[in-house]
Amino acid sequence: MSSSIKIIQSDIAALTTDCVVNAANEALAQGSGVCGAIFKAAGAAELTDACRRIGGCRVGSAVITPGFRLPAKYIIHAVGPRWHGGGAGEPEQLRSCYRASLGLAREYGCHSIGFPLISAGVFHYPLHEAWQTAIESVTAYLAENPDFDMDVVFAVRDPEKLRQGQAILDSVTKNGSVPVS
Repeated sequence: MSSSIKIIQSDIAALTTDCVVNAANEALAQGSGVCGAIFKAAGAAELTDACRRIGGCRVGSAVITPGFRLPAKYIIHAVGPRWHGGGAGEPEQLRSCYRASLGLAREYGCHSIGFPLISAGVFHYPLHEAWQTAIESVTAYLAENPDFDMDVVFAVRDPEKLRQGQAILDSVTKNGSVPVS
C-alpha cells in the first residue's frame, strides 16, 4: 500500500478526487475565495441547504456534504483558524482541520482528497507556516494510517504558493512519497 502527496496549480472545484475540502467558515455559509468557488461549482442553493441542515462547524473541525455538481463525490468543510499572531492556538487548530478532514475522508471510503491551503487566504495565516503545518499534518496522518491508501492533492491557483509549497513538500517527503514511521 502507498499514499502520496502532491501540489498542483488548479481550481479545486475541478479536481476529480473522491472528495475536496472547502476552506469553510463557522457558519458554513458561502464565502469568497475557495469557499465561493466550491459553492458556485457545486450548486450554491443545494450546498447552502445542506450546510444549513448541519448548522455550523467549530474552528479546527470538519463536516461533510455531498459534492452535488462537482466531480468529487463529497465536500469536506474544514474551518481553519484566523491568524492572530500564532499565540492563540492557531497551529493546533490548523493541524486539527487537516486531521479531521482526512479522518472523514477515510470514514467515507475516499482514497483521494483535494485540499486548498486552509487559512492562508482571507484568514491571513502566513504562507510558509500554513504550508509547513499542512504538509506535516497530512504526512503524519498518512504515516499513522498505512493500512489505508490516500492520494492527497493540494490545489492552488497562485504560482508562488505552488513554488513555496513544493519546496516544503520536498523538504518533508521524498518525491511525494510518504515516509512510514
